[in-house]
Amino acid sequence: MIENRWNEDDARCWQDAAGDDPATRELALRVYSSRLIGSEPDLVMHGGGNTSVKLTARDVYGDKVEVLHVKGSGWDLDTIEAAGLPAVRMAPLARLRGLDSLSDEDMVNVQRANLMDSTAPNPSVETLLHAWLPARYVDHTHATAFLALANLPDVAEAAAEIFGDRMVLVDYVMPGFALAKLAAETVAAHADAEGLLLVNHGHFTWGATAKESYDRVIAHTNAVEAWLDRQRAAAPSVAGRKCDPARAAEILASLRGALAAGRPEGAAMPVLALRDGAETLEIMASGDLAAWAKRGVATPDHVIRTKAHPLHLTAADLKAERMAARVASFAEDYRAYFHRNAPGATQRKTMLPTTPGLAWIEGVGLVGIGANAKAARIAADLGEQTLRVMRAGEAAGGFHPIGEADTFEMEYWSLEQAKLGKGKPPALQGRVVLVTGGAGTIGLATAQAFRAAGAELFIVDREEDALAAALNMLGREARGLALDITAPGGAVSAVDAAVTAFGGLDILVSNAGAAVEGEIATLPDDVLRSSFDLNFFAHQAFAQAAIAVFRRQGRGGQILINASKQAVNPGRNFGAYGLPKAAAFFLIRQLALELGREGIRVNGINADRIRSGLLTAEMIAARASSRGIDEAAYLGGNLLGREVEARHVAAAFVALAQAERTTAHVMTVDGGNIEAALR
Repeated sequence: MIENRWNEDDARCWQDAAGDDPATRELALRVYSSRLIGSEPDLVMHGGGNTSVKLTARDVYGDKVEVLHVKGSGWDLDTIEAAGLPAVRMAPLARLRGLDSLSDEDMVNVQRANLMDSTAPNPSVETLLHAWLPARYVDHTHATAFLALANLPDVAEAAAEIFGDRMVLVDYVMPGFALAKLAAETVAAHADAEGLLLVNHGHFTWGATAKESYDRVIAHTNAVEAWLDRQRAAAPSVAGRKCDPARAAEILASLRGALAAGRPEGAAMPVLALRDGAETLEIMASGDLAAWAKRGVATPDHVIRTKAHPLHLTAADLKAERMAARVASFAEDYRAYFHRNAPGATQRKTMLPTTPGLAWIEGVGLVGIGANAKAARIAADLGEQTLRVMRAGEAAGGFHPIGEADTFEMEYWSLEQAKLGKGKPPALQGRVVLVTGGAGTIGLATAQAFRAAGAELFIVDREEDALAAALNMLGREARGLALDITAPGGAVSAVDAAVTAFGGLDILVSNAGAAVEGEIATLPDDVLRSSFDLNFFAHQAFAQAAIAVFRRQGRGGQILINASKQAVNPGRNFGAYGLPKAAAFFLIRQLALELGREGIRVNGINADRIRSGLLTAEMIAARASSRGIDEAAYLGGNLLGREVEARHVAAAFVALAQAERTTAHVMTVDGGNIEAALR
């Protein structure tokens, strides 16, 4: 059951923060209750749902104008602000109701033309429905329970049993003018109704106050949930065993490679989001999966992110060759679906990518598929909700969503596609990057540079607190693992964790290292061995683990190693550091030589005098003092006479990652140091 979280003190705080103007205080309540709705995933997800309030505003002339504040495109209810509820003049919207028909283009044009602020976002595609319902406050949600109810074959009988005549139903119609008109007429004929169920779509409530409408959202949803609970048979569950992490990583990498097959060289890879919770695995283990995979979406709003059907993989499909064939078959089926339905469209349609939005993998879990981690996460969230809807619906009479023609119309509807946004993707979108030492000065700067270029980040660092702080700086989609990279099996564990997080790996930045001091002639053996473990063997271990993933994906890959000027220009008492770094320098060339035919590029960075965990403030002070110069002069002791910073090293890593025809190269980032120059 969903908790009613309305709090009068919180509501009053929202109003008080808005000031004394009555309309502004009302809008603040609209924001508050919208956020309450948006913060509950079982009510709305990822831009789904919309809310509105009818108020009086003053125009530029000071005249009073009746307006509708309705959720704008690009805003999510859980984070919405007043700016996300643009005001539209009510009179022109009301006048539209007298028309017999209205094109989508004209509808959008009228709505935009009547914004009180021309810079505001586009009002919701369901603006007219909000405008024509008579109540002051209106809420539209896609609650999991209501989606199960809305897709039942006997939805009218079930709704009547739950609500009596308090809920009115409207058969499925595409959102827009026709739906708004039909819904408004239906509600007008049932003056005592307090809710509207759009069959195969979702739920509307309304009220004179924000609290009344919100209370109805919660009460109605809980009433449906209680009814569904009574329909469920007390059958034993089918346990779904969690897949071994290493095996799951292998399967995900193979799937990612199959999904990217046929894409041009250098094209972005898809990003995957695995969900393998107990409920999901239980459903994946049920005997209904094959039939459910052919049913459709829980609500038409989902289709633009998940497509109508998932890619269903059984245990027999998990070998690479079989998986590739299943992906190819999905694409063929999608093309056939397009060619069946496109000729009947009113406007010419261009086929969307044939990549699935979801994969159901028996024994592994549900996988969201997207152009980036956010898109994959959203698809996975919607996919999990659909599984819950299917399961609840099947227990209560059946899950029967909209048919193929309606699904196609929604998927290729221009107003729905507009929700995904347009524009050129970032240069490294779809690339998954693993950075060792990712919480350190150079590692974090490198991760930030790759993130700015659109990549997905997985960072590894030994210090848990530093790792957590770095992940917080990198944003919601970044992932990481606290790990001693020299530990046996550590590299494989880290790479598998990155693959589990994003579906694969494209770029390894093997950056972690530490400067070990001591005269080589008297250096204890264990100190030198320890330095080799960190400064050479860790690079080798991570490279091997990454190469295994690259080969499973079959799309090449990149290894970038942070070498050091010590590799070519040894410093006194730094042999324990320079020797393994010289070996790492050679490793770059050796790997490049062996892997070039597979499209795997290997390059390195040769940096010097970077403020970091290697070159600490104490070391800088000591070295400057020993040379009789100040710290600035020491750090700027190069041909350019300028300090080299971590961001410069980070930019070099990104540049190498984008240099598609460069391998076996070590780029010097030291401001110019002739003694360390490479031949």
